[in-house]
Amino acid sequence: MKSLEQLVRPNIWSLAPYSSARDEYSGKEAHVFLDANENPYNDPYNRYPDPLQRELKAQIAKVKGIPAEMIFLGNGSDEAIDLPYRIFCEPGKDNVVAIEPTYGMYKVCADINNVEYRPVLLDEHYQMNADRLLAATDDHTKIIWMCSPNNPTGNSLNRDEMLKVVNQFQGIVIIDEAYSDFSAKQTMRSELARYKNLIVLNTFSKAWGLAAIRLGMAFASPEIIAIYNKVKYPYNVNQLTQQQALKALKDPFETDKWVKMLLGERARLMTAFQELPICEKVYPTDANFFLAKMTDAKKIYDYLVDRGIIVRNRHRVQLCQNCLRITIGMKGENNELLAALRQY
Repeated sequence: MKSLEQLVRPNIWSLAPYSSARDEYSGKEAHVFLDANENPYNDPYNRYPDPLQRELKAQIAKVKGIPAEMIFLGNGSDEAIDLPYRIFCEPGKDNVVAIEPTYGMYKVCADINNVEYRPVLLDEHYQMNADRLLAATDDHTKIIWMCSPNNPTGNSLNRDEMLKVVNQFQGIVIIDEAYSDFSAKQTMRSELARYKNLIVLNTFSKAWGLAAIRLGMAFASPEIIAIYNKVKYPYNVNQLTQQQALKALKDPFETDKWVKMLLGERARLMTAFQELPICEKVYPTDANFFLAKMTDAKKIYDYLVDRGIIVRNRHRVQLCQNCLRITIGMKGENNELLAALRQY
């Protein structure tokens, strides 16, 4: 890969980060805080949270098997997606390449940051081709985006093809593994020690059942994480979010139990969909959702909405014509969906 100094925007490389009051005495004990213009009343919510979330990162490190210095925590994965544009991409000059179809925020963040977004269509099996992705790059391509398991298709991308991209691309490769907890495939974060240009994303929103607290993760080399921390807002993860995440991490087996139940329901629901006359195909998945090709996705979607059942209509997404994306719910919710579809 190119050196980080070559990849990072010059103004970001030379940026002097904001120095928060909590950073300045780091490593020393203190009990009187008269430095940050805080209200001394209403403990503990009157104090600014740890800007680097040290306690939380230490617990995540144990669960994910990644050193704390290789972890960035953001206000949802959206922050971890947006920051690379601000770190690596010169607006109006640089570009990124991504698989298509995939999660829409990669393009939204590119548009917000005035960065050209180059989608490369997957094949009929929703698989990527490394050579086609690499062929879409040029000297101004700073990032290649991949999502595995992919959203909205649900399938894991071919690992050898992903590694080929990481090995051959001179810039930053970002692999979003938001749904990896539902997959038996080996995660790409296990490759971080080998590849300094690799960033792997994860989230507390899916398997951990904590979408409401907005906590995303990025795993990368300590050097890249240091730049993330330099660019982020000082107190980007609030104290309530940190506390709730720490509480969940004390009992990771509860999350494992949820995942097993959802995988069982996923198999049952997919089998039932295959038997529906209005379902033409159910696609393989490694996520907590699956994609189903229907006879008329829009009409079926509207029919379900009228009955208070919300799924995702992906008909307008490339390669997903007449497809609905079905998130796996609790058994009763899944039964209600099936009952409605059988009456269609």
